[in-house]
Amino acid sequence: MSGNEFRFFLSCDINLPLTFKIERLEGKLNTRIPPDSGDTDVDCTIEERKPELYVECSLYVDGAPFGLPMRTRLESSGPSYCWNELITLSTKYRDLTANSQLTLTVYDVSCGKNEEVVGGATIHLFNMKKQLKTGKHKLRLWSGKEADGSINTTTPGKVPKDERGELERLEKLVNKYERGQIQRVDWLDRLAFKSMEKIKERESIKNGSSHLYIVVDFCSFEHRVVFQESGANFLIPSPIASTNELVTVWDPELGKINPSEHKQLKLARSLNRGIIDRDLKPSITERKSIQRILRYPPTRTLTGEEKQLLWKFRFSLMSEKRALTKFLRCVEWSDVQEAKQALELMGKWETIDVCDALELLSPVFESEEVRAYAVSVLERADDEELQCYLLQLVQALRFERTDKSRLCHFLVQRSLCNIDLASFLRWYVAVELHDHAYARRFYSTYEILEESMLKLAPASSGEEDGIKLWHSLVRQTELTAQLCSITRDVRNVRGGTQKKIEKLRQLLSGLLSELTYFDEPIRSPLAPRVLITGIIPSESSIFKSALHPLRLAFRTASGGSCKIIFKKGDDLRQDQLVIQMVTLMDRLLKLENLDLHLTPYRVLATGHDEGMLEFIPSKSLAQILSEHRSITSYLQKFHPDEDGPFGITATCLETFIKSCAGYSVITYILGIGDRHLDNLLLQDDGRLFHVDFGFILGRDPKPFPPPMKLCKEMVEAMGGAESQYYTRFKSYCCEAYNILRKSSNLILNLFHLMAGSNIPDIASDPEKGILKLQEKFRLDLDDEESIHFFQDLINESVSALFPQMVETIHRWAQYWR
Repeated sequence: MSGNEFRFFLSCDINLPLTFKIERLEGKLNTRIPPDSGDTDVDCTIEERKPELYVECSLYVDGAPFGLPMRTRLESSGPSYCWNELITLSTKYRDLTANSQLTLTVYDVSCGKNEEVVGGATIHLFNMKKQLKTGKHKLRLWSGKEADGSINTTTPGKVPKDERGELERLEKLVNKYERGQIQRVDWLDRLAFKSMEKIKERESIKNGSSHLYIVVDFCSFEHRVVFQESGANFLIPSPIASTNELVTVWDPELGKINPSEHKQLKLARSLNRGIIDRDLKPSITERKSIQRILRYPPTRTLTGEEKQLLWKFRFSLMSEKRALTKFLRCVEWSDVQEAKQALELMGKWETIDVCDALELLSPVFESEEVRAYAVSVLERADDEELQCYLLQLVQALRFERTDKSRLCHFLVQRSLCNIDLASFLRWYVAVELHDHAYARRFYSTYEILEESMLKLAPASSGEEDGIKLWHSLVRQTELTAQLCSITRDVRNVRGGTQKKIEKLRQLLSGLLSELTYFDEPIRSPLAPRVLITGIIPSESSIFKSALHPLRLAFRTASGGSCKIIFKKGDDLRQDQLVIQMVTLMDRLLKLENLDLHLTPYRVLATGHDEGMLEFIPSKSLAQILSEHRSITSYLQKFHPDEDGPFGITATCLETFIKSCAGYSVITYILGIGDRHLDNLLLQDDGRLFHVDFGFILGRDPKPFPPPMKLCKEMVEAMGGAESQYYTRFKSYCCEAYNILRKSSNLILNLFHLMAGSNIPDIASDPEKGILKLQEKFRLDLDDEESIHFFQDLINESVSALFPQMVETIHRWAQYWR
């Protein structure tokens, strides 16, 4: 959000009940027991008995009580008295008026038969700017008085201006900090809070604690909430004062079509001009403008002038295949005649690339004819390329107009000829059945796949027919269900990891011995062409982790073995997407003859909280540095060479440098966060790779994350920042970055198709996530400028001090886990 932009919700649109939290009572409680309580010693203070307090909350609208009052539980564990209780009133935000108030009265029931009023306070729900109050508020209680809800309340919780001191100023800043209005600087925040504690102690000793305060925490929203009455179509602006104060005014026509501009556009596009337009040729200036528009990324919205320019020269652009997607964005699809002409031109246009066809399947294009055209282009892609996009094509089914669309039938037909496509299509669709909004759509695709496969005849003698093929895929689901059951049983075992491993092997050898040798081979969910015949109990184990993932060794029909990791309780859909992107980028780099020795291990989500990963024998950098003190020493153990660089074979060092370069570029582009030495793994042949992708598209739980993860130990393994090998590393990075920038439209289109998915870091704000991804490509730079830009990024990451400090803290946390 730019600095001059103000985004907000209207209170009349929020159909949620008013919710807030009563946190605690602050200050010294010092009241007397009333004489009529029945106690003989009437002068005893509250410390000589155990107070039992509760808070009564009432809503007042325009000075009158509204709804029933709510009470907290009794609290007697003070001081301090801490309720931390969420209160939800029956009144909804949309029903509030500008003069809505909340009254809070604290009662003590330990004084005998009668309740004693400790104090009360009143707070307005909207501030002077008609914005809903959010976050924590510290209200001063009026001792011995019940809260007054009248318009001119006698018990305001706000401390009067003339009585406000340093404490009140600091508390106001803390409230802004907690609402995210003040930037968080971790180390500086800790120092500030320590200083504030000292100031509180000093002020408390100086002034005493004559007042009681109650802390209430109001719900926060993504944007500010501005008051508006239901049914109103404008905000009444506050009277403009002479103090140059900014006044927030809502424009009800914001985002609506300007009728004058729309009329002019229709006249300019008059179909009578079609004959003239056929012979129009753009001038040099217009051609430059058109070329600039064609270079726009697919996320860029065209202006009215740009749309008009493309429409005007549509006939001369038909030989330019890149122009079709931009032209179709110019069409007014609600105009029948204009839409008809656009579809006629589309049929005669130079055939577009598969990358652009993916753009036409995005939610921007609703026309069934346009989407069918996109599918016809996809039919030219081979199976290997199609598998690279299959995850997104399944998600694109959400944007189709019907359950049995052209895209659905295309995916099924291609799957019938390729068991890999069939297996992955079945899993991708099955996982989406949990999405209630689109369950019917995905179930329809699942049914079509099942029916089509069951009718399939064997292509040649000796091959399986459709019934056997489908049965082999269904058995994958049965296997994952049994693995889920084993995971639950193992977790319930008391004791350490070794006891759980023993239980796992006992289950596989005893009660579940049918898993040791399958009745008939099952196609591996991760690699459907590989037939697995059973689990090897002695080679199976459990990882030391909170979720206790299983590491299972499977026999294969060819006489070998393959190892997989099975996780239950973790959503692997985000990891699956990242690894799919790593696989795609590896393919794009290899097409340009650049092999960076990446490790795109296989990941498959088999449910919304379960899945499988390919096990790659490797060690984390944290473990390597702990056991060998350096990466160089570790590689020397497996690939020693006295004449080679740093005592390592040249091939091994080159593999290490290339893989470091590849993952540095990919993690930067995808905005991979939470990188530390425990999720950077190294194989003994020098291949480095990343695992665990819980944070993508710029999200990171750590403060001050570097643009890419490149620790000093990795640079030292290359001979330091001045060595020729480090220079070669930077050269590989820049070369890879420019190659991937050429395919930026493809990557952006694939992420755009994921906009409707339930992947956490995309679902939270799809538009923002895709724009962040687009920024990483720096499409405003040419190749030479991008090389300088990326070299600066590398230098910034290597010299970053904060990541090293955080790494040390993370290692401590891992040690004590």
